[in-house]
Amino acid sequence: MNNSLTKEQIKELLPHREPMLLLDELINIKKLHSATAIVNVTKKSFFVQGHFPGQPVMPGVLIVEAFGQAAAALTANGLDKKTYENKLVFLMNIEKARFRNPVIPDCKLELNIEAIRSHGRVWKYKGEAFVNKLKMADAVWSATIVDRK
Repeated sequence: MNNSLTKEQIKELLPHREPMLLLDELINIKKLHSATAIVNVTKKSFFVQGHFPGQPVMPGVLIVEAFGQAAAALTANGLDKKTYENKLVFLMNIEKARFRNPVIPDCKLELNIEAIRSHGRVWKYKGEAFVNKLKMADAVWSATIVDRK
């Protein structure tokens, strides 16, 4: 178990690939408890071209997706490899998500996530997203680990 993960190490844990792999790094990892994900939002990010031309903003649904990816990476990194091998993590629900400020390129989006509880294959998480210490969004969500088909 590492205290931080590079994008290449995250690829070993998650099935996501470009352009949908949103995480660039996972840092400050506390095994199965919390971590900070880094998403470098640039003018070259795939979603910026059409959302919105001349005034680019990272879509809120992709912030939620990044929260989910960060939670999946945190969980997979803390489990024995045999536990998550040939498995996928699916978002089950989003209890609440609030978008407080637009995420505008070029910036470093920091997602502070925490595992609130787990029950069998179902995990519940909460997270807050920041750019330069300004809160951009927060959410509470659940995910489940399922067999890969």
